[in-house]
Amino acid sequence: MLRAALFDMDRTLVRKETASLYVRYLMARGQATPRDLARVFRWVVQYTFGVLDHEAAASRALATLAGTAETVLAARCDDWVRGWVMPLVGDRARRVVDEHRAAGRTLAIVTGASPYAAWPVARALGIGAVVASELEMDGRGVFTGRFVPPLCIGEGKVARAQRFADAAGFRLDEAIFYSDSLTDLPLLERVAQPVAVNPDPRLRRIARERRWPIEHW
Repeated sequence: MLRAALFDMDRTLVRKETASLYVRYLMARGQATPRDLARVFRWVVQYTFGVLDHEAAASRALATLAGTAETVLAARCDDWVRGWVMPLVGDRARRVVDEHRAAGRTLAIVTGASPYAAWPVARALGIGAVVASELEMDGRGVFTGRFVPPLCIGEGKVARAQRFADAAGFRLDEAIFYSDSLTDLPLLERVAQPVAVNPDPRLRRIARERRWPIEHW
């Protein structure tokens, strides 16, 4: 019996990856440059082809947050998600979330993004939990510019999802997980029902071989 529904965010609940959307938002506010956008696009391409050094990319990106108060980032992300991200959440994604909620399942976004990006999406969709990459803060609520291992990617996503499942009272083999990316294969292989949503070519091939559902949101 399915007791939980887990959703990746980028290119799954949201039709596009959110990193470049965020930099575009900052550019519109005069807080980022075309060079910043080009760097993120390079990381996105490397991620798509499975050659990105996730920890190095995260360390470089988060270094720009050093000294920023958590309240500042949270407010900025709320504004960004409302205007730039939620318009990219399609009707099909909303219906699936609603169907799982109506069935009484535990709902969570499980994403490599930060909780500050994911929580506004979760609140807008009525999803009660977020499992995400954690940003380190000092004792004053200010970011250090580092992340708390592990990143919520690959095996790190499995570890963080397992912690959440233990706390929420379900097993991963009682969950359905929706994702677009081969990087999520470790978690897709752990759940009761893996679903490939808008899959990249490598995940599409595996999903066809294993007869996993393939959906387009």
